[in-house]
Amino acid sequence: MWLVRPATPADLEPILEIAGTQGARLSSTLPKQQEALANKIRHSQDSFAGKTSDEEEPPRFLFVLENTETGEILGTAGIDARAGNGQPFYNYRRDALIHASHELGVSRRVEVLYPSHGLTDQSLLCSFAIKPELRTTDAFELLSRARLLFIAEHREWFSNRMVVEIQGVQEDDGSVPFWDSLGRHFFNMDFQTADQYSGTLSKTFIAELMPPNPIYVTLLSTKAQDAMGQAHKLTVPNLELLQREGFQAGCYLDIFDAGPVLEARTDSLRTLVTSDRKELHASHEDAGENCLIAAGEGADFRCALTPVAVTLEGKVQVPVRTWQLLNKSAGDTVRIAPL
Repeated sequence: MWLVRPATPADLEPILEIAGTQGARLSSTLPKQQEALANKIRHSQDSFAGKTSDEEEPPRFLFVLENTETGEILGTAGIDARAGNGQPFYNYRRDALIHASHELGVSRRVEVLYPSHGLTDQSLLCSFAIKPELRTTDAFELLSRARLLFIAEHREWFSNRMVVEIQGVQEDDGSVPFWDSLGRHFFNMDFQTADQYSGTLSKTFIAELMPPNPIYVTLLSTKAQDAMGQAHKLTVPNLELLQREGFQAGCYLDIFDAGPVLEARTDSLRTLVTSDRKELHASHEDAGENCLIAAGEGADFRCALTPVAVTLEGKVQVPVRTWQLLNKSAGDTVRIAPL
């Protein structure tokens, strides 16, 4: 069976391997360096234990997808309780200016990008990475949506609005049109290096190096303009899953690759709306509808896929092996969400 649970220090090497196989930006905010990743896991453990502070060190949660039969770690997913983690969370905001000359009778609407940190402190879904062979399986949905069941069970830890950055267009040769047309000129480094710094250092270098003035889109290359708001081809399944949850692209773009930034009202997300808390009971058969089932608080949180049968009294019956996976027993409360 597949299980989503909090990451532990023992997961460090498998997560590093996953991060290394994803390619640039396909594991956003997931460090590819051992020390940085170890620090992220430690911070996550403190967050699950309630030892972090919203003001000084906002909670950051990292989950892993485990094959319980083999113990193999197959993916990761995360939540930052506050985007920016105590620092500005930078994006570009798309807007337009009207340039007009009454004397010439000319009026033109020109698209402009404004540096912005207007999404700072909204809760952020991040660090999503999964083995390629699982991208078309139910494990993909389990890993992504397990985070939302965690939010439903710990609603007070998260903001009323949520955001998620979707990786932008990257060419087969590794070039990033938006970065090559804009960011490279100010950072004097390639995209992969800048993205690595973004995942391991404070974000002050972005404010220090990026131009503080509006960027006229017409001055960018045609490829860069075409890439704005477009998702990397490998992230389309994740984009579509998030859209089904209720996320929508707004006026914000990723500051490095111009990928879309999705936004949603937390309490309107499909998983939060459709999930229910139920009393757990046993079933000796694998009967019922396949559902996500979650239980446990903080570091004890577990989420799995399992057949679920609902009794006339509204109680749920699941196979005993699911009880063991969740560390729960008869009469305990679990949260159920349909696939």
